Amino acid sequence: MSSSSPFRMQLVHLDLKGAPPKVLYLAEVFPLFHALGANGILIEYEDMFPYEGPLQLLKARHAYSPSEIKEILHLARLHELEVIPLVQTFGHMEFVLKHEKFSHLREVELFPNALNPHKEESLALVYYLGEGEMSKQWLQKEQNNMVKLCLTQMKAIASQVLIHHPNVKPIVWDDMLRGINEECLTESGIAQLVEPMIWDYIEDMDVHGKVLLMDKYRKCGFPKLWVASAFKGATGVNQSLTIISHHLKNNIQWLKVADSGPAEMLQGIVLTGWQRYDHFSVLCELLPVGIPSLAVCLQALKHGGYTDNVKNIVEKYLGMSNLEINSFMSESSGTFPGSDVFALITQISFHLRHSVDELLERNRYVTGWFSPYHRKRKMIHPVMIQHIHPDAISLLTRWNTVIQELQAALERIFYPDAVEEWLEENTHPTIRKLQQLLQDLDAAIAAQS
Repeated sequence: MSSSSPFRMQLVHLDLKGAPPKVLYLAEVFPLFHALGANGILIEYEDMFPYEGPLQLLKARHAYSPSEIKEILHLARLHELEVIPLVQTFGHMEFVLKHEKFSHLREVELFPNALNPHKEESLALVYYLGEGEMSKQWLQKEQNNMVKLCLTQMKAIASQVLIHHPNVKPIVWDDMLRGINEECLTESGIAQLVEPMIWDYIEDMDVHGKVLLMDKYRKCGFPKLWVASAFKGATGVNQSLTIISHHLKNNIQWLKVADSGPAEMLQGIVLTGWQRYDHFSVLCELLPVGIPSLAVCLQALKHGGYTDNVKNIVEKYLGMSNLEINSFMSESSGTFPGSDVFALITQISFHLRHSVDELLERNRYVTGWFSPYHRKRKMIHPVMIQHIHPDAISLLTRWNTVIQELQAALERIFYPDAVEEWLEENTHPTIRKLQQLLQDLDAAIAAQS
């Protein structure tokens, strides 16, 4: 790794709660991650882990098998990528609490994302911390407050980890820590148990504020810190294409933080790649779509910025003749693993809806002679059939071909449920509008015969 990088560790986050890749694809991208400057993987297994016994019902339909988990870990070691598992304990517990068997552990009965911290079966809290009846009663006691509730449970979880794995130091997202004053944090003793992960994914991040936060944690006794940026999955819940410039700016800001903060504390940076905002939300950018952004961000971190030379290095790794970071369109799709998915999704995202809307809403023959009024009454001038039908058939044939090509490319990387979800969300609604036009046209033709 380049000496210009202030980060000893550069980890790529794999969010498996949406569109988890097949192991064969991971075997293709792990070498690329390593070549681009990553030396670790943060794996959020969620329901893709092969749970057994009482937890078996948590497994997704296409969960990895034990042998596949071993293969993933082997591949990571082979390519010098340290693996850190991301285990949800303070948030995003939907994949557990959505099941009736575990619903009694909810903090708030209606919400399947928060565990009740007062039940013996639970050693975790989440967003609705303190809103359950048991928590409200606990908080009414004079010596109790939300900070104490948070720190007590965080210490309990960390202690359990350290009892069973004394050589493992838990890393915690710092959401709950950043608002606690220095005195409470210091007195709690939590600094001896965990390492905070300071995260922020926006492009105009407050560098000075982050430096002050790092200094606060230093004063509270935390010996090590982590930070988290993003390379995808942080600019829109249903985003299909990655805004590279946004993520590059975000990572550049983190470089500025690292240059100004206590360097001896900084363990590394995680480039998050969220696949869903939570267990119930839609998919955002698929991993292959985000790889150019990942390449740009990793190389910018490695070299201390993004220059023409770094751009050339990235293009060489991706097999792209000209990578455009300020727009979604590039002159070539590249030769990196999944580049066909990247190219086809770019094509569909830019042109599918636009081309169909062009026909349905701006074609003078459709809007003038086959409007919703005409379609409802199966009315059409016979001459207009020749102006509408060939174009509609040609457009449908063209897009069906592209979608079939994308489906085949997706099926090589992802499991059937992820392929079905992406296509149903991003192509089916528009294709159905085109199909409906043709059905209405056929009905109007039939009505005239």
